[in-house]
Amino acid sequence: MPVNRRRSVPLWVLLASALILAACSPKADQGKAGNAADPRLQASFREDRGGWAFVHLQGTPREIGFQHGWHLAAEIDDVLKTMAFYFPKAAGRDWAFFREAAERMFWPKLDQEYKDEIEGIAAGLRARRPDLAYDRIDITALNGWIEIAWYYIPWLADKAKPGSGDNKAPAYCSAFVAIGSWTKDGGVVMAHNNWTEYILGQRWNAVLDIVPSQGSRILMDAMPGYIHSGDDFVVNGAGLIYTETTMGQYKGFREAGTPEFARARKAAQYGASIDDFVRIITADNNGAYGNDWLVADLNAGEIARLELGLKNQRVWRTKDGYYVGANFPVGEKTIAEETTFDPKNLKQSVYVRRARWEKLMEENKGSIDADKAMAFLGDHIDASTGGPADNANTLCGHGESDPNGLPEFSWAAFYPGGAVQGKVTTGVLAKELKLWGRMGHLCGREFIAADFVKAHPEWAWQAPYLKDVKAHPWTLFEAKK
Repeated sequence: MPVNRRRSVPLWVLLASALILAACSPKADQGKAGNAADPRLQASFREDRGGWAFVHLQGTPREIGFQHGWHLAAEIDDVLKTMAFYFPKAAGRDWAFFREAAERMFWPKLDQEYKDEIEGIAAGLRARRPDLAYDRIDITALNGWIEIAWYYIPWLADKAKPGSGDNKAPAYCSAFVAIGSWTKDGGVVMAHNNWTEYILGQRWNAVLDIVPSQGSRILMDAMPGYIHSGDDFVVNGAGLIYTETTMGQYKGFREAGTPEFARARKAAQYGASIDDFVRIITADNNGAYGNDWLVADLNAGEIARLELGLKNQRVWRTKDGYYVGANFPVGEKTIAEETTFDPKNLKQSVYVRRARWEKLMEENKGSIDADKAMAFLGDHIDASTGGPADNANTLCGHGESDPNGLPEFSWAAFYPGGAVQGKVTTGVLAKELKLWGRMGHLCGREFIAADFVKAHPEWAWQAPYLKDVKAHPWTLFEAKK
C-alpha cells in the first residue's frame, strides 16, 4: 500500500499562505487602509454571501459614508461606469447632464446629514481607489438616477413641447404585504421583487446594515452608493417596514421639490409608525418615482398602502387584510389626473400580475408565511391564460423571453429586463432586524448575457456592460455588531 508521508513546511511558507488566503477571502474586508488601521473604518465590515455584498456601517453620517465608499468602491465604480455608458442611448442624455441636474435640483434640498454621508461615500471611494475622481455630485446623481432619467427628462421634453414627453414611467417590481387572518401566525408578511433593466439590476446587490448616530437602525437592500434602498425594501429598529411598486404610465415632476431618495431615507431612519412614514415621504414631494408604498407598523399591528402622486395622495389601512403591488395605480383621481393609464385594458401586464397576486392571496389565506412569500415571488403563472409562461405577465418577470414586450412601460420585444432579485421578511424576523434576500430570478432560472445577445442582436449595444443574471440561494441577513 502507498504510504502517505508528511513533509515539514517552513514557517514562512505557512505565514505567507495565510496572508494570501486572508487577502482573497470575501470576508476579509474589515476596515484596513493599506497596512494601517483607519479609525473611520473600525466599526464597519463587509461580508459577501449569496451574490450580495452585506456591509455593516456605523457612526456619524460622514463616517457611515466613508465606510460605504471604502467597502463598496469597486461596485460603485462599476455602477457609475455602466450608467455613463447606458444613459446616452437609453435616456438621451449623458452623465454630465445627470450631474448638472443633481447638483442644481437635488443637492441644495438635502439635509446636512445626508450631504455629509454622500461626501463621505465619495471620500471613502477615493481613499480606497486613488485612481478614481468621483465626487459628491456623482454620488448624488447616482442616488437620483431614476428620478432624473424617467421623470425629469420626460417632464423637460413635455415642457418644451406639450405631449412630447414619454409618459411611460418604468413599471418596476411586484410586491405584497399581509396581516391578520391572511397570514399563518397573524403577523406581518412582506415580500418584493425588483424588476428593472438587467444591465443595471444585476448591480443592485448590496444589503446595508446602518447604525446611525441619530435615528433608528436600518437594514435594507440597495444599489452600491445609495443612501436609500431605491427599489425599497426596508426594515428599521423602530418597528417600521416598507416596500413599494411604481405606478405605470405616471407623469409628473416638480423641480423645486425634495428628491424621493432623500425622503425615503429619512422615513427609514426616523419613521416609527405609518403616520410618520406618510408625513415624511409626502413632505415637499417632487413627484418623481410615483409609487404605491406598502407599509407595516409592527407595534400597532397594522399595514397600509400609500399611493403617492404629485397631485393626489391616498392612504388605505387595515389590521386584517393585504395589499398587493404590480405597478397599477388604484385611485381614480390619480389615474385621471396624473397618468395616461387605461384601467379598462385588462390585458396589461400590470393587471395580469394583479389578478395573479389576488388569486394567490385568496388561495393561501391563513397560511401565508415567509416560505410561501418566496414561492410567490418566483411564480410563473400567466393569469391571462391560467397556465405557466416565461414572459412579463408573471410575477417572476422575464422580459427577455417575451415577444410582446411591455408596451405600457416602453419595453420592446425581448427586452433584457425583469426580476433581478427579491426580499422577504415577517413581523417576527423584522423585530430582530432580519430579512431574506435572493439575487437573480426568483424562479432560479439564469440569464446568460452572451447567449441572449447572440439570439437577439438588436440588444448587442448593451453587451459591454450587460452581465449574467446568475441564480443564488435565499440568504438570511441580520443586523450584526
